[in-house]
Amino acid sequence: QVQLVESGGGLVQAGGSLRLSCAASGRTFSTYAMGWFRQAPGKEREFVAGIRWTAGSTYYADSVKGRFTISRDNAKNTVYLQMNVLKPEDTAVYYCAARTTPWVVTTPREYDYWGQGTQVTVSS
Repeated sequence: QVQLVESGGGLVQAGGSLRLSCAASGRTFSTYAMGWFRQAPGKEREFVAGIRWTAGSTYYADSVKGRFTISRDNAKNTVYLQMNVLKPEDTAVYYCAARTTPWVVTTPREYDYWGQGTQVTVSS
């Protein structure tokens, strides 16, 4: 069984930064792809960023390109999402997800494991 635990959310002013962490346990992740998603009230869950665990290839939604950076620490089994120049429209619950194949996809239902989510609120 895979466990994903997010941390690092909070309240920040527009233009500020936050770093989210996703600690993974329970399996080896060398053949996995990891993703960050977010869901704002009344909206569908949307893809934010993804990374292939072994290759390190990264992928981003257009709305966050140039502002967010996804990375991983193999030794710590942890994936990060560095969020800079935050905007009020980035406000959402952010979720970490893992899928048991190496390819990053943007569809939430293609992911096998999910964390509990962490709230990010950006004030204007």
